[in-house]
Amino acid sequence: MSVTDQTIQQLKRSIVTGEFEPGQRLPTERELAVRLGVSRNTLREAIRALTLGGILEARQGSGTYVSSLSPGRLLDSFSLLIEASGDATVLDLLAVRRVLEAEAAALAAARITDAQLAELSGCLADIRFHETVAAVAGNPVLEALIQSLGGRALRERVRRSHPGGDAGGHDAIYAAIRDRDPARAAAAMATHIGTVESFLRTARAD
Repeated sequence: MSVTDQTIQQLKRSIVTGEFEPGQRLPTERELAVRLGVSRNTLREAIRALTLGGILEARQGSGTYVSSLSPGRLLDSFSLLIEASGDATVLDLLAVRRVLEAEAAALAAARITDAQLAELSGCLADIRFHETVAAVAGNPVLEALIQSLGGRALRERVRRSHPGGDAGGHDAIYAAIRDRDPARAAAAMATHIGTVESFLRTARAD
């Protein structure tokens, strides 16, 4: 393990143990380098890596802080992975999205309120449909994962291969959620995303 990697692990450990808490400002670069026993250049590289990963954030003129460590922030790097990945990896990501969104649909069917159902019915032809289902599921980590895997970068990859987008098929999912049928909702969501996967596989083969 390189010195930079060791420094990254040390900083992560300090956050996990509560030495540095979410929202807390880190010591100055000089102080922290001395505390960790590394050069300032090594420390900068480690901080840069943790900032890209959403764990730290640099505030102009103020210093470096531990981020909120919210699921959404920590998963922001997924969009970069999607943008930089080849079609094979995008298909793998869609397969993961299919599993997660099927579970979210099942949870939504079991938990949705009348007010949430009305909101869902208003975005049947919109990408917000998936985001709303994920929010209704009631699990912040699951919601963040789905938002990361269904973000703008992946939607753009889908749009290029499937100009009709992935809004088709929402009616069946909505009907199952409306009927409070978790098993049917999960199956409808899995089928819906599976259709998008098929379009991408076909486009890749062409």
